[in-house]
Amino acid sequence: MKSAFIFPGQGSQSVGMLSAAAASWPMISETFDEASNVLGYDLWRLCQNGPAEELNQTTVTQPALLTASVALWRQWCVSDGPRPDFLAGHSLGEYSALVAAESLDFIEAVKLVQLRGELMQDAVPAGEGRMAAILGLEDADVIAACEEAANGDVVVNASTDPEAFGRTIVEAQAMRRL
Repeated sequence: MKSAFIFPGQGSQSVGMLSAAAASWPMISETFDEASNVLGYDLWRLCQNGPAEELNQTTVTQPALLTASVALWRQWCVSDGPRPDFLAGHSLGEYSALVAAESLDFIEAVKLVQLRGELMQDAVPAGEGRMAAILGLEDADVIAACEEAANGDVVVNASTDPEAFGRTIVEAQAMRRL
């Protein structure tokens, strides 16, 4: 039987994450120390103490989740856990998978996701955009909650700032999808 590790994306962070694991596994704090040295702030303290509003900022969330995922992967490896056949990640988790596959150095990945987070944060002014991870609902319930975004079986309504909306319309027209 084949196995895979799939690393999580943004939205899976929470204040206090990995606190129980860190009490037993020094690899967790060692990995967070490495990231903190690159970032210039104590990432572990922020992950443990919050506030949640700061941890949930894209510029912080992205390095935090990368570091948490890599810390757990490293612990898995030193504990002689069986190696998976495949490594993958959801969105941001792709960077963790690349580190786990030894295709990307951890320190370089921290720098990269820090920049990625800054660019994403700068792309949408504070208070202008929203994103949520919906957990524990059946697909039908999520679809029902989002019905106002659907307009028939194959039409999705888009909303964004006026400039981006204009670009979306032009691109959709060029693809003959509007």
